[in-house]
Amino acid sequence: MTLPSDLAPELQALDRRFVLARVSVAVGGGEVTLETPRSADELINEIDFERDERLPYWADVWPSSTALATIVSALDGRGKRALELGCGLGLVTIGALRAGFDVVATDYYEDALLFARRNGLSATGREPRTRHVDWRAFPPDLGTFDLVLASDVLYEREYATLVADAIVTSLASDGMALVADPGRVALLSFVTACEQRGCTVAIRARVPWTDGAAKQTITIHEITAPHSA
Repeated sequence: MTLPSDLAPELQALDRRFVLARVSVAVGGGEVTLETPRSADELINEIDFERDERLPYWADVWPSSTALATIVSALDGRGKRALELGCGLGLVTIGALRAGFDVVATDYYEDALLFARRNGLSATGREPRTRHVDWRAFPPDLGTFDLVLASDVLYEREYATLVADAIVTSLASDGMALVADPGRVALLSFVTACEQRGCTVAIRARVPWTDGAAKQTITIHEITAPHSA
């Protein structure tokens, strides 16, 4: 992969800090090549896990992110702002950048933000803005967005209300959130939490996914803010 010659030092440093691999993903009739750590398992940190059960899910390419990136890349984002909650390697952020959105990519892992910046710049020529975000202490100064995005983030029960609160806080009154999920443990509670906060929740798409014997259906939920219900 050819990277810009003026790549920021912290992004160049990923070559020294990680053993990198490249993965090509089909998105919207084309391909996106992502740089990833060679193995997510190699990134597990016992201290982080003991403190808050943190695992490096960000370092994998998940089917939900592929499904959501495809849908987002077909939108018209010119003159609009998008926020991704849990950006990981940046695939959904890339879809939003390709659609013309001004993107803020957020994650709990600082390294995920670096990969999202580097992958976004390599794939689109545009570097997303990034912000380290802990949903348990959601920053009040992010502002509001026309589009809020999240893919496969509901794998812990406590995330149902945390993600719902993040969406309500960051969604513009006439905005829309798109949440892709393969049926994780917190999905139903998340939908309920959004509705309890006055949001309208609808199913925008169901996307089948198959990899050998593994099969799942990715559901894209569309959430609109209380003011637009």
